Amino acid sequence: MKHCLKKRCTTRQPPPYLYALDEARIAVRLRAKKGDLKQCVLYYGDRYASTNPVPLQRAVMTKIASDYLFDYFEVELATEFKRICYLFWLSDGQESLYYFGQNFASALPVNRNTYFILPYLRREEIYRPATWASQAVIYQIFPDSFATGPQEMVVAPKTIRNQTGGESKGRCGGNLAGITANLPYLADLGINCLYLTPIFTAHSYHKYDTADYFTIDPCFGDLETFQDLVRKAHALGIKVILDGVFNHCGPHFFAFRDVLEKGEKSPYRNWFYQLEFPVRFEDPPNYECFAYTRYMPKLNTGDPEVREYLLKVGTFWIEQADIDGWRLDVANEVDHYFWKCFRRAVKAVKPEVILVGEIWGDAEPWLQGDEFDSTMNYRFADLCREFFAERRIGVYEFDAGMHQLLMRYMRPIANLQMNLLDSHDVARFISWCQGDQRRYKLAVLYQMTAPGIPSVFYGDEVGLEGIDEEDYRQPMRWERVDGDLTAYYRRVIGLRRRLSPLTAGSYRTVLLDQVKDTYGFIRENGEERVYVLLNNSEVWQTIELPVSGKQSLTDHLNNREYPVVNGVVKIELPPVSGAVLV
Repeated sequence: MKHCLKKRCTTRQPPPYLYALDEARIAVRLRAKKGDLKQCVLYYGDRYASTNPVPLQRAVMTKIASDYLFDYFEVELATEFKRICYLFWLSDGQESLYYFGQNFASALPVNRNTYFILPYLRREEIYRPATWASQAVIYQIFPDSFATGPQEMVVAPKTIRNQTGGESKGRCGGNLAGITANLPYLADLGINCLYLTPIFTAHSYHKYDTADYFTIDPCFGDLETFQDLVRKAHALGIKVILDGVFNHCGPHFFAFRDVLEKGEKSPYRNWFYQLEFPVRFEDPPNYECFAYTRYMPKLNTGDPEVREYLLKVGTFWIEQADIDGWRLDVANEVDHYFWKCFRRAVKAVKPEVILVGEIWGDAEPWLQGDEFDSTMNYRFADLCREFFAERRIGVYEFDAGMHQLLMRYMRPIANLQMNLLDSHDVARFISWCQGDQRRYKLAVLYQMTAPGIPSVFYGDEVGLEGIDEEDYRQPMRWERVDGDLTAYYRRVIGLRRRLSPLTAGSYRTVLLDQVKDTYGFIRENGEERVYVLLNNSEVWQTIELPVSGKQSLTDHLNNREYPVVNGVVKIELPPVSGAVLV
């Protein structure tokens, strides 16, 4: 065991291994080789205690998760200490060791300066999420494709001259007034947060090549149109998040046009990354771009003038339209200092805004509490596709993968990850399911009951399909909204919003049957518990689950009652189906 412990135990002070929940509570986490530890106990004390050795308090740690390689132990402490020294007692059932400051010993060390240390629990460094965020159910809208009127999408390509001297194009013709007209539909669906892909003046139909950050694209409307949308959304309890494209701009952006015209004499020559003169607006370009696309020159966010300009963009739309957050495009290609400044700037205007970064992989460097609140959780989508749609992994791999995601970040941020099944950049999930609505619905059920903020891409609720970009950004099919799939979305979104453990509760696996392909977990919030059971197989499965202190459980998904007999509830689940038991 000693060799394994010395090689396999990990703790460190930054999140997610130690973090404050508030000014009187901290969480301490330890990672160990999977299956290696039977017990893990935290010893901690006041680092400035007047007696020596320092008086230590004892707290038994609980194994909260296991992934492919590691077990994770955690404990929450309610403590009056602001300066803490701590160490761990580890046991595999046969031997034991103390683990402290990257050292190991068989006896409790006396010198407190060799322990792990929390220098001071500073209120300025405590992460405080927006109070509304954990309750959010996001609906992502691609404005060009969504609506032109109440439950209507009249496809009409358009080209409009804009104020930059360039042209704005629309492929399908959707607009902001169409979104506003359908706010009652979205509220009825259970949506309480909108994420709009870019709406600022740009050349392309997708608007990721911004020409003017301070105006609404004329294909979509104008400032008054957008202000009306936000005002009416707020009246229905719906937040609004905009897409901020600050990594790059479009070719009609005033600073880039000036560089093209004046070359090295342009006062904006430092606004862009690695320009060569004369600047060639051709393929291949002789300047840095997003994804080598000459229509998207990369902005130099390290330049003070660029930084100041974009910070004004961030605050302008909060001040002018009262938006509730930003989704930040290509966030991992922008410098950290810019994002720290951006967070401070927008939070100073509206403390409850939420910042969501587009980062497809592990985003730990951006999720320390001083940059983003959340990221688009594409790994969540990958695991759901592999498990529900393609059945390439079993319940063990799925459970390990999900716990790995949850353990990447401190819990308050892990609970705010934007859990999507699809988006404007990937194929529709139902297409991965090859049109099988049973598998699609089961994945949606998991999305709505797992930790994190669920995100619905427009048309998911009516079964829009698409593997290629043109297809997965197709016009909304409003004639389908009265169908069974929309009703199912309404039901499971309603469960998430009604059952508090689904938004604020811990996550614990209670069923892993690789042979039956059944999976179950508990979401707990104090005394409230919700059991979620999934049958991912193609046959009926009988599930027996130990339940203490209950006479019966109600399946709120299927409106059924199950008796608890001798501490066990027995459930028959049809093929590819689930249950939500309360």
